[in-house]
Amino acid sequence: MEFFCYHRDRAGSLPLRRELMEEHWSYMDRYEAELIARGPAFAADGETLAGSVHIVGLPDPAAARAFAFDEPNHQAGVYRDVLLRRWHNLLGRTMGDFPGGRTGGDRYLVLGLGPRQASAAPDATAPDATALGLPPGVDHDELIAFGPLLSDDAVTWVGTAALLRAPDPDRARTVLAPHRYAETAVHPWEFGGRR
Repeated sequence: MEFFCYHRDRAGSLPLRRELMEEHWSYMDRYEAELIARGPAFAADGETLAGSVHIVGLPDPAAARAFAFDEPNHQAGVYRDVLLRRWHNLLGRTMGDFPGGRTGGDRYLVLGLGPRQASAAPDATAPDATALGLPPGVDHDELIAFGPLLSDDAVTWVGTAALLRAPDPDRARTVLAPHRYAETAVHPWEFGGRR
C-alpha cells in the first residue's frame, strides 16, 4: 500500500527542525527502500519551510500512522499537523527514476483537496492522461510523482497529490483540472534526502 504524508511546519519551528536534522534523516534512512518520494515544501517565497512530503509504500494503515507520528520532528513539535492519506503511484516509479534528475528547473508540490463531489477511486490501470486525471497537454515527463489521495479503505477518491517540474507556480497548478477540486494548493518543493 502507498501513502502520502505531508507534515506541515509549525510557525517558528525552524531552529528545532535544524537541531533534529540528523535524527530525521536517520529515521528516514530506515525507510529508504519504501520511499517513493520525499523532500521539503516551501512557502510561496521559496525560502520559508512549510513542511515535509513523504510518499511511502508500507504494509497497512497502522504502519503508515507509525511512520508519520513516530517521526522525530513530529514527536518534538516541529509540525503543526499531518495530512496522511492512502495514495496510488500512477507513474509506477520513484523520484530517483524521474528523467529530469535531482536538479535543474523549479519543482512543486500540487495538492487538489476537497473534491466537489467524492467519487470512486479513478481507474489506476489505464495509461492515458484522462485516466490519470491530467488535463490535456500535461507533459508526463515533467511529473515526479502523481496519484490520487484516497480514503483509508482506498474506495473513495478525496483529492490528488503531484510533484512536478514546472517553470512557475501557475503552470504547476495546471497539472490538476480546476473543476475537479474545491481547493488547490501549490508549494515550491525540492528533492529530499541525503545528498
